[in-house]
Parts: sequence; structure tokens; C-alpha cells
Amino acid sequence: MRDTLVFIVPGDPNQRTGGYLYDARIVAELRKLGRNVQVIGLEGRFPQACATARQAMDGCLGDLSDGAAVVIDGLALGGLPAVVESHAQRLNIAALVHHPLADETGIESEQARQLLVSERRALAACGRVIVTSAFTARRLKALNLYSGAAFVVEPGVDPAASAPAAEHMAAGQTPAGALNILCVASLTPRKGHAILFSALDQLSQHNWQLTIVGSEKRAPDHAGKLRRQLEGSQINHRIDWLGELDEQALADAYRQASLCVVPSLYEGFGMVVTEALARGLPLISTTGGALADTVPDDGALKVRPGDVDELAAALASFLTDAELRARLCRAALAKRNQIHTWTDAGRAFVQALGQ
Repeated sequence: MRDTLVFIVPGDPNQRTGGYLYDARIVAELRKLGRNVQVIGLEGRFPQACATARQAMDGCLGDLSDGAAVVIDGLALGGLPAVVESHAQRLNIAALVHHPLADETGIESEQARQLLVSERRALAACGRVIVTSAFTARRLKALNLYSGAAFVVEPGVDPAASAPAAEHMAAGQTPAGALNILCVASLTPRKGHAILFSALDQLSQHNWQLTIVGSEKRAPDHAGKLRRQLEGSQINHRIDWLGELDEQALADAYRQASLCVVPSLYEGFGMVVTEALARGLPLISTTGGALADTVPDDGALKVRPGDVDELAAALASFLTDAELRARLCRAALAKRNQIHTWTDAGRAFVQALGQ
């Protein structure tokens, strides 16, 4: 296994969240470039690692020969500093950080403090650190999590046909029927669905339909709370819950959309941004975390994270102002050929590994 790059993730590697999709696409590109990559999903609970997780990580690293190259996803790495330290001297370990663990929404202050201490130790044991955005690199320094220079490898995107609605609106045409708003995000507190629902509840007089794409299994209690938020509301019947979609079904959802909305409170990058722009879809997004950088100033309307009224005003402007829609769509369509590909990301990742 000396010539194999081992890529370690928490749980099932086939999960369809942004972080797991990033990992999977990077692995695919590394293989295209000739690298032998083995992906290992660890059992157990992360990032507050349980005994099962600790044993899984220790066993996985212990099975590797001296000098083996390893990439560990930050969600698996940050809660197990002692295990990583025990193998760091004989292995070539790189950390892949999507965002600091303590930045997750909804955790208690003491838990956040413990995660900072734990992740700081784990990153110090790694030979190099790779992050998915310049924002995350800055955030590591701001939190004193890593004193070295992190390598930034942003996600790529596959070329895609432009969304028909974007083409029509760019030409000044008014959409026939309801304007289809798309939100792609797992139903977790950080993704801001509750804010979006409250904003749309102010706009029941306008002609729109909302499509929600994302798993309800990652935070089932929160997903249930979101369902209850809409019970008896005047907009409940205008929301389609599609759940987690495979690649083709997700592509179909993007193709049928008129607008992509990103109500997240915080993102380490926000891959939905590039996926939408690859199709020329305009965006309404918060500036939470890396979104302040990754969402372009043209082709999008930006609002403060967590501000219901500001999000409602932005949505109302898009729904009612044909000239604004045309301008945003033209700008978004112009971005389609300016986004780097997964092939570019794979090559950058090889350089970040120093191999």
C-alpha cells in the first residue's frame, strides 16, 4: 500500500452532501491522473468521536506501512488528535478541512471550545493542510487552528447546459406560470431553511414555487421542526420536498429552476453556487462564511445571514422586477465559462499534496 494514497472519511463515502461530493470528485480526478487511491469510510460518531470511531481510525492508520500517504477529511480528523499524533511520525498525513468544526451552527459554547482544542492538536500533527476556500484558510488562522500556510483547492464544476428559464429571463421574457425557486441543501440548522420559509411566507401574493432538495436524515429532529413550521401555513402547498437526489435527478432540478437560493448561515465554500452558475442560474444568497467570497457580486443578490426581512425583500425584487431578472441572468450566464472544472481541481490537489 506504499504507493497508494489512502483517503479517509467519516461514515459512508457515498453520502451526497457538499463535503462528501467534493471528496468523491477529487478522488475520481486523482485516479484519472494515475494515482492509486483507496477510500476508507470509518464507522462511529464524528466529530465528537466515540470509542468505535477511535478504534476505527487507529486500526485504519495502524494497518498502513511506514511512509504511506494519507488524506483525512477534517470531520473525521478533528475529534481524534491523540490517534493522529500516535501515527504522525511514520505516515505522510494531510488534512482536508471544509470548515472549522467549531463553526458548525447549533453547538454549545463549551462544545465549540473543546472542538477548537481538539482540531488544533490534530492539524498540528499533519504534514500539510488543504482547505476548500480562501475563506477557510483565513478562518484557520483567525481561530489559531493552524499556523502554517494552508493549500487552497476550490471545488470544480462539470460543464452543463444553461437553464432554459435563465435564457428566457435574460432576453427579457416573463416566466410562464410560477417562478421555480430551487434550494439545494441538507436539512440541517446551518442551511437556513427556516429563514427561507419565513421569508417566503411574506410573499404569498406572488407566483412562485419552491423546490427543496436535500436529505432529511442528517438532522431528523430539525427536519421535523421545519415540516411543523409550515403546517397550516398559506405556502405549504407551494413547496415540493424532493429529498436527496442522485446526480441525474439533481441535474434535472437545476434545469427546471428559475432561481437558486442559498439561505445558509455559514458555508465553507458552497458548491451549490458554482453548480447554479454553471447553468447560468441567478442566485439569491447570504454572505455567511465563504459565501461572501464565492457568490459573485453580479449574477446574484446578497443578503445578511439570518435576516428574514432582507431575504424576503431580495426575493420580492426578483419576483417583480423583470429588468433586474434580465440583468442577473445575463451576468450569471456570462459566468458559465469562467468557473474552473473538476479536472483543474484534481491537478491543484496533486500540487497541494506535493506529489
